[in-house]
Amino acid sequence: MVEHQRQPGWAEVEEYLSATLVRGGGDMDAVISSIDRAGMPRIEVAPTAGKLLMLLARIQGARRVLEIGTLAGFSTIWLARGLPGDGHITTCEFLPEHAAVARGNIDAAGFGAMVDIRIGPALDTLPTLAGGEPYDFVFIDADKGNDTNYLQWALKLTRPGSVIVMDNVIWEGTILDPGDDLDAAAIRAALDFMGASDSLEATAIQTAGSKGWDGFAIAVVK
Repeated sequence: MVEHQRQPGWAEVEEYLSATLVRGGGDMDAVISSIDRAGMPRIEVAPTAGKLLMLLARIQGARRVLEIGTLAGFSTIWLARGLPGDGHITTCEFLPEHAAVARGNIDAAGFGAMVDIRIGPALDTLPTLAGGEPYDFVFIDADKGNDTNYLQWALKLTRPGSVIVMDNVIWEGTILDPGDDLDAAAIRAALDFMGASDSLEATAIQTAGSKGWDGFAIAVVK
């Protein structure tokens, strides 16, 4: 796995933007504290990215959201903030111990009734969602090796006009020459899939901040 490089200037700008524009509040501070207490990896999205997810969901008018990769619920809560009162989030988390932390955080933030946490491999969960009401918004932020599989399922579970966001698509620039980095190779394959798909209109945005040099892809289902 690539080691993300944190540059002081990037992090300082991110902290300024977070304090000035994001203002996540006590709920988000509590999530970060819970991650540290549980000894979980600090791989949650940056606050600026979390609020972007909220704004994208709100702009799209999303009511139903699918999230692949819950961790401690940081991005889940941001997404919930972007939904109307009758909104719903299905979020997939592989590890039961992470799901337990996320459940506590989501309940404490007041979104417990809105969020259904599915525990286990996402590729086992996703087929069980087929045939239901389509999702308006999908956020993919899990094991990179399955990014293309997750994209394929996202297409099956959405509708024209749905938005798909995939995190960690720059991977410190290693997508240009993955070498023996299996994650970088899988991310590049997922981007190739996005670009070649007749069902998606996509782009990607590079980011630099506390998570190093990375970025996200965003697509609309045609």
